Amino acid sequence: MRLFVASLATETNTFSPIPTTRRSFETGAYFPAGPHPDRITHSTAPLWVARQRARSEGYTLIEGPCFWADPAGLCGQADYESVRDEILDQLRTALPVDGVLLGLHGAMVAHGYTDCEGDLITRIREIVGSQVKIGVELDPHCHLTEQCVSQADVIVLFKEYPHTDYAERAEELLDILLGSIRGTIHPVMSLYDCRMIERIPTSRSPGRDFVDQMKALEGANDVLSISLAHGFQLGDVAGMGCRILVVTDGDKPYGEALAKQLGESFRNQRGQFAAPSMTFDAVLEQALNDPEPGPYVIADPTDNAGGGSASDNTNLLRRMISANIQEAAFGPIWDPVAVEFCLGAGLGATLPLRFGGKAAATSGVPIDADVEVIGIVRNGMQSFGDAKVSIGDAVGIRLGGIEVSLLSTRSQAIGLEVFTSVGIDLRSKKIICLKSTNHFYAAYAPIARAVLYTDGGGPSPLDISRLPYRNIERPLWPLDPLPPGRLLV
Repeated sequence: MRLFVASLATETNTFSPIPTTRRSFETGAYFPAGPHPDRITHSTAPLWVARQRARSEGYTLIEGPCFWADPAGLCGQADYESVRDEILDQLRTALPVDGVLLGLHGAMVAHGYTDCEGDLITRIREIVGSQVKIGVELDPHCHLTEQCVSQADVIVLFKEYPHTDYAERAEELLDILLGSIRGTIHPVMSLYDCRMIERIPTSRSPGRDFVDQMKALEGANDVLSISLAHGFQLGDVAGMGCRILVVTDGDKPYGEALAKQLGESFRNQRGQFAAPSMTFDAVLEQALNDPEPGPYVIADPTDNAGGGSASDNTNLLRRMISANIQEAAFGPIWDPVAVEFCLGAGLGATLPLRFGGKAAATSGVPIDADVEVIGIVRNGMQSFGDAKVSIGDAVGIRLGGIEVSLLSTRSQAIGLEVFTSVGIDLRSKKIICLKSTNHFYAAYAPIARAVLYTDGGGPSPLDISRLPYRNIERPLWPLDPLPPGRLLV
């Protein structure tokens, strides 16, 4: 048995002014065809798992190219075609194969291509023919399109948000794909469109309960896998929204019925999934008036680099400075120029620094302050489950009672290292104000007195009615009254 594996992953914020290019992939994570580095990333989990099991499972693994670009705006047409065609060319070289295993994101959009993953899978199907099995792992913040589902044999999404289960889901995907190739199972997929937009952290109920319910149903009544596609609300494309995918062993009618049942259950809980948001004044008041020790973690999802934003908005930091907040940490702020100035000044130096407020009008006004460089890291990394994510060269600076993490590589706060590696002691803080939506939760909740959410006025508003959608398929709740759910596949 011969398996070909490759990955292509990015998340496209169609409202972001930051272009995605071939260079974005090469500086993000690019591994040409051949042996992948001896470490896992969340988009290369299928390759990693398949490599670990190749010898015991008795198959030959052909490792194709792997691409990852940090979330940003639209990908150039030629740039997308370049990375896509590199994968397709390597697949042609690897023929014949019995199966194709893909690590994708599911929300990539390029000029001329509103569904890059659907385009890639379709072209792979044209190359390998109808008998070769195609298995795909996707991020739940994907546009789970009919084209993707119709062209693949099995698709499995991460269940957790924060995404801590990418390796487990890759194991699940590989089990189903190998069983399909060997003829011991016959996966069929059913896709139900909830016709909703929701933020669904699984670190709290009811998202936690819904994931547990999906897991409990797997393994019985020929159910091989169940996935919830959260959708990516910053992607203005027709396939955006929440969808349920059920994979059964040959029982299409039951899969359709179960997908509809779960979809209607999900729809009935609309508006309850996202964590409540408070005004910044309210979260500051709660944190500052609490006499108990331990930091309050305040998350601002509106300037989240993990969703394609610049991560250089200064609105909340400016208010903290004006209020003379003490014992606080803030970040990360993406500003390669400011980082370079601090590196040049050196550890312990004090310098006048302008930082933040660069990428667009939604970045706010730059901060001008005399700062002390309190920490430096070269080629820094932060933890993302078992994987590591680059933060590039980074520095910690102190201005008054606030310590700020500045990064040369745009990244959200996921692991504690985004602060600790640049000399910021989080446990000594009363307030940690960070830029992230929910990936921070696994690392930060254990050290937090409380976790609160606020709207920092960044480029990705919590109120999605403020986004200038043109291409999503309406009606779609909550922009419209809830339309009927529908079976798509």
